[in-house]
Amino acid sequence: MAHTHNDSQPKPLVIPASATAARMAQSAANFLDTLTPSLRQKAALPFDGNERFRWHYIPIEMWEREGVSLKELNTKQQGAAFALMESGLSAKGYQKARAIINLETTLGAIEQAAGEARLMRDPALYFFTVFGDPTGNGAWGWRAEGHHVSLNFTVVNRELISPNPFFFGSNPAEVPQGEQKGLRVLSAEEDLGRQLLGSLNEAQKHQTIINADAPSDILTRAVPKVEFEAVEGLAAESMETHQRELLMALVHEYIDRLPDEVAKIEHRKLREGRVSDIHFAWAGGEARKTPHYYRLHGPFFFVEYDNTQNNANHIHSVWRHIEDDFGVDLLRLHYHKANHHER
Repeated sequence: MAHTHNDSQPKPLVIPASATAARMAQSAANFLDTLTPSLRQKAALPFDGNERFRWHYIPIEMWEREGVSLKELNTKQQGAAFALMESGLSAKGYQKARAIINLETTLGAIEQAAGEARLMRDPALYFFTVFGDPTGNGAWGWRAEGHHVSLNFTVVNRELISPNPFFFGSNPAEVPQGEQKGLRVLSAEEDLGRQLLGSLNEAQKHQTIINADAPSDILTRAVPKVEFEAVEGLAAESMETHQRELLMALVHEYIDRLPDEVAKIEHRKLREGRVSDIHFAWAGGEARKTPHYYRLHGPFFFVEYDNTQNNANHIHSVWRHIEDDFGVDLLRLHYHKANHHER
């Protein structure tokens, strides 16, 4: 049975992000308004139902996606789609998302040159979906997704936002050749994790390293809810001040992908939660370019990162809420306040 390590922990704070929610609603409505009736039918799906919980970060050949792809859109419609994506990200987060999408072209060229072009690597194969009515008062959501990007947002009462699951990947993690040689889109996610590991003494490392070998992928994969058997790794309360600072810098790297208003809420939850409870676990090699994995397990959040595939040059990273992915907690609260019975 999966469990959280702190069942007595109070529920995370519910704090409005009204300006961001309004911007998302406007962007989603604008996007839908640019579409022809047939495209709109593909892009606009009901809020209730299982599709909203169905997400993944693998290529289209391995995971058929609902929604409308950039490939089907004209320039104006694509602009509206990217404006929707931008409404869910900070400037830095948006820059990363666009760079990840552009890496598809780089990856295609690398695979072509190596005679390994088995999959379509197309920056137009990113799909946009709006769940429910962004202009109404009810709960609604949206998703922007393709290879190595999965953004899932739920908006409740025009002011509460659940920004998870939130996945960024990068293949290659470091571009080996060509015009973009040396580009590392998710460099901080890797470097801060390795810095933190390198700052630990032997006794701390013994607690942190949970396996000599890294798993081949993030362990939670694309499940709709985070499930785990135990909290593993080194607790922040067992770290020195400079190590805790590195840990928090790493946590912030994930939070700061989000729009400022939403990121501030996540930071506040961190401050008001039990930071000393955050656990850092590592698996795999300590040296760069060797397969490695880490996990950050906080009072309300769960981060997984791995760089194992393609000779450890292929990153997956995800920010999850333990209880509120897809707004499950927000909706429960919303229905309870509205005197609805839970279904």
